[in-house]
Amino acid sequence: MNGPEIHVEFAPELALFVQRKPHRTLVTDGVSSLGHVVESLGVPLTEVGALVVDGREVPPSHIPKPAERLVVRPVERPQRVPGAPLRFLLDVHLGTLARRLRLLGVDTAYESTDIGDPALAARSAAEKRVMLSRDRGLLRRRELWAGAFVYSTRPDDQLHDVLDRFAPDLSPWTRCTACNGLLRQATKDEVAAQLKHGTQRSYDVFAQCTACGRAYWKGAHHDQLEAIVARALEKRLTASMWTGGPRPAAPRGRP
Repeated sequence: MNGPEIHVEFAPELALFVQRKPHRTLVTDGVSSLGHVVESLGVPLTEVGALVVDGREVPPSHIPKPAERLVVRPVERPQRVPGAPLRFLLDVHLGTLARRLRLLGVDTAYESTDIGDPALAARSAAEKRVMLSRDRGLLRRRELWAGAFVYSTRPDDQLHDVLDRFAPDLSPWTRCTACNGLLRQATKDEVAAQLKHGTQRSYDVFAQCTACGRAYWKGAHHDQLEAIVARALEKRLTASMWTGGPRPAAPRGRP
């Protein structure tokens, strides 16, 4: 390259993408946009909140000029995604996170098989869903509706990060964790074909998915699920107290 030389500074929150080198001077080619330059350094634009050049915010299409000083800021939290109801699409590697978001009543589509980056990006655009992934290449695809990098490999941390970043409305126990369909109350007779004899004797309260028909009840793992829901609601309440925002929605209907 023999274009303009610029100085780039990344916010500490983006250190993961730039190999802990938050400051650098580089020579650009004179024609590539600032967005392209940032992504070539390893940072998906989904993780960039603002590009500030010499004290003024510029769009990703800005063409760098000689001696400009660029500061790359992270997304602000909670991040607002205008233009559609907040809902998500997760790739094949985030199955546990998908189930936990559905447990909390968050509209979450999930691909249990690897359908490829182009198909995922196309679905994100067609359904206007925020793509959640640890695949940086996928998050760079221009046809995405919106996207976000999942920073942790631990489901507990992943869930906390998504809730903190997007602050979705929570309605626990209202969605099917298997298919994302909405749940309704059901009688024992309606779900009898799915129950073992011991379950029929021990439980009387059931819910059923309106999409796939799966039955739910307070089984052996219910306490673990209760704990996940309780932690999420507690963190949302704590965040609301600090920000003055609305309290979380009360739980509705427990399978």
